[in-house]
Amino acid sequence: MKTHWLHSALLFAGLAAGLAGCSKQRAAPPPVEVTVTSVAGTLPADPGDARWNEASEFPAAMIPQDMVEPRQLAATTLEVRVKALTDGARIAFRLEWNDPGKDDLPMPAHFTDACAVQVPAKVTADVPAPQMGEPGRAVEIAYWRASWQAVVDGRGDTIQELYPNAKPDHYPFEAHSLPEGSDARREMEARYAPARSLGNRMAGPRDRPVEDLVAEGPGTLAPAGSTDSAGKGLRTSQGWSVVISRRMPNGLAPDKRSQVAFAVWAGEHGEIGARKMRTGWIPLHYSVAP
Repeated sequence: MKTHWLHSALLFAGLAAGLAGCSKQRAAPPPVEVTVTSVAGTLPADPGDARWNEASEFPAAMIPQDMVEPRQLAATTLEVRVKALTDGARIAFRLEWNDPGKDDLPMPAHFTDACAVQVPAKVTADVPAPQMGEPGRAVEIAYWRASWQAVVDGRGDTIQELYPNAKPDHYPFEAHSLPEGSDARREMEARYAPARSLGNRMAGPRDRPVEDLVAEGPGTLAPAGSTDSAGKGLRTSQGWSVVISRRMPNGLAPDKRSQVAFAVWAGEHGEIGARKMRTGWIPLHYSVAP
């Protein structure tokens, strides 16, 4: 009888120890918000900066934009991994996602890789629709494009550099016979480079790979008054690593929360404009170290 009791006690102790071991090995629950971590000094502009190791990573699941035309009905980029740092005045996001193809050359029927960070223009009790806001309830968007990054990194804007196999004689406005600033040159620029001559900011050349935009719902996207945001993207062995920095969103302060959303465009899948992968709103927490 005593032997049976001792055997049962040992068995129970072993079972309890095993359960305790299992509980210790249980994986931590996934994060539910993007945590903004404070760093000293200037914010890292490079995706490979070691200070990104100080930030926690949020795996943001992406869904196709299938609400408005042109829709994206197939799932392409499934996840974007996000980190966020702040110096107290500005905030920097690092977005990383898998993309086997490098699409950074704009050409007919060929689109460029891109990503964006979206925040509400104002912090209110409830947020505007995550699909680019709604009338009277604007969102602010910082948009990065791989083709712009290539230009900033030094790729030229001539036909020979964009299309190395093309054999044009010349563009008339590039001919040496047209003096800089002459009426004849301005006429040719307007004729052969209309977007640039009209001041279209989507046309090159560019000094930064990021554009600030505002929207109050699908179909209302427009340039912001100016672009304050900055960014830099690098190819990795798996895809892209992109830093987008901007001023601190309205209402976000130490130990306060706002919302943030992300979007990714994969050029190889014909994604452009509304045809993209996106997230819903994700809580954004400015964490204060204890």
